[in-house]
Amino acid sequence: MDTREIFERLDRVFQDVFDDDTIHVTPKTTADDIEDWDSLEHITLISAVEREFRMKFKMGEISSMKNVGEMASIIAARAKG
Repeated sequence: MDTREIFERLDRVFQDVFDDDTIHVTPKTTADDIEDWDSLEHITLISAVEREFRMKFKMGEISSMKNVGEMASIIAARAKG
């Protein structure tokens, strides 16, 4: 799975979770960039990403993610593993 595919799939997850088809995430996208991305929606988002990529984030990974790029890096590393 390459970076382009990861971001295409993340776009779909974000669009679904936030009910906004105009969302297109980049490596630098943060919660500040998406209006409804609060702590409650973050939990929903993480769960949706885990389902989409059939993986589980570790608690330390979740708390240390600063942007979508870091999320994509973790997904890519798991896909190789």
